[in-house]
Amino acid sequence: MSTHYQKFLKSIVASLILFCTLSANTLRATDVEGIIPEVGSGLLQKEKVVAKEFMVTAANPHAVKAGYDIIKKGGNAIDALVAVQLVLNLVEPQSSGIGGGAFLLFYDKALHQLKTFDGRETAPAKATSELFLDENGQPLNFWDGVVGGKSVGTPGTLKILEYTHTQYGQLPWKELFEPAIQLAEEGFKVSHRLATQIKEDKFLKDSPTAAAYFFRDGQPLTKGTLLKNPNFANTLREIAKHGSKVFYEGPIGEDIINTVQQAFKNPGYLTLNDLKNYEIVERAPVCTPYKNYMVCGMAPPTSGGITVQQILGQLSFIPLDDYTATSVETIHLFSESAKLAYADRAQYIADPDYVHVPTEAMINKDYLKGRSVQIQLNSSMGIAKEGTLNQALLSQAPDESIEFPCTSHISIVDKQGNVVSMTTTIENSFGSRLMTKGGFLLNNELTDFSFSAHKDVDGQKHMIANRVEANKRPRSSMAPTIVFNGPLDDENTKPYMVIGSPGGSRIINYVAQTI
Repeated sequence: MSTHYQKFLKSIVASLILFCTLSANTLRATDVEGIIPEVGSGLLQKEKVVAKEFMVTAANPHAVKAGYDIIKKGGNAIDALVAVQLVLNLVEPQSSGIGGGAFLLFYDKALHQLKTFDGRETAPAKATSELFLDENGQPLNFWDGVVGGKSVGTPGTLKILEYTHTQYGQLPWKELFEPAIQLAEEGFKVSHRLATQIKEDKFLKDSPTAAAYFFRDGQPLTKGTLLKNPNFANTLREIAKHGSKVFYEGPIGEDIINTVQQAFKNPGYLTLNDLKNYEIVERAPVCTPYKNYMVCGMAPPTSGGITVQQILGQLSFIPLDDYTATSVETIHLFSESAKLAYADRAQYIADPDYVHVPTEAMINKDYLKGRSVQIQLNSSMGIAKEGTLNQALLSQAPDESIEFPCTSHISIVDKQGNVVSMTTTIENSFGSRLMTKGGFLLNNELTDFSFSAHKDVDGQKHMIANRVEANKRPRSSMAPTIVFNGPLDDENTKPYMVIGSPGGSRIINYVAQTI
């Protein structure tokens, strides 16, 4: 191996290490200890599937079948989405469900129109910037913030399903609940992945309701165990009959509040008014050209849409075609571009209803061209600095929050050509570890906020954009994406790729790399 190549490999390693530590470079050692991706449960080889009429993809075959059957009955992509998400809540409870939130892209083929919907959880009205500080005003150890009621935000997943079904659904709402209800009553076999997550989780057994469901005689459920959830079946029946109102204003909502406020650890501040006041927000999609395509994603409060498009935009000025997809050169160049994008993400992106997010400036072609100059083939830039987009916004401090990879993604194309791309989550694996009497877990989404409200720089307090505030939506990395084969204002343009991923803050890299 040549000396030059050895030096090059060292620069790659340095670049990747710096990139991986970028989001945690100011955290205490006690915070970082034990913070790893969802426990690996092995790899499974899959065969490529080709379809001519429609397709449903999700993380579990039970969920895929539910969506498939709905479309075969005459339902569309939104109808199938409802059925898929409800079944995922049952068979993959560690990752998503009606106790969490979601971001949704929907392409309406008949109108040739792309709509995006924000179903992100919100902080309680009683939440303050001191939510995750200890008695000495210092940020809590990360796990001390996650487990219990304090981390639970107002769930948005059920509301986003109902909101979009009201506008676009074809089959009756009640019919979409039947697959999940039947499976919850008859039971399903615990998957290897779910069994692994239960066994390896350090906190699930501490939660009385969760422990009673996921353990038998003190032992974690094993692969192949028949698991029934009659409580969840009853919850779904009520929602199927009465709509989301019973969840946000009725007895199911009251149970959620009791679960949060009387939690076995860290009682939370969520109230019934928080549930009653929750609303879905329709936001303008974020779209930028890449090569001959148009990449469209979700606007803030998720950083996914902007940051994916920044990575791709910067790389469009780099001759990537000179290298193979898995070469060390490509890995290095991609990592350098990602570092630049993540630096901007940390500095500028948060809930746009609370802070100004310079979305258009961040994906501007000339700006990204200027940023790409810092990407060098034979050296690492080290820790990337944010770009200068708005001098006033530079007075903010970079965000320090951590995101976990325990999320799920659903992609659907129906017979009419409608397209759904939805990423859905309860944040950490098994969320807050709080399980309601209704048989579903609650999120720990509020730990996606920065634990600190500000950072001291040269003796001055610089506020962090993604700090906790009442009713605010925490920043996310979820990146549901639809790639089109041309500009959206051309009526001949069609969806080319439907994509998204789990992975916490890694979602952005997974999606950008795949595109």
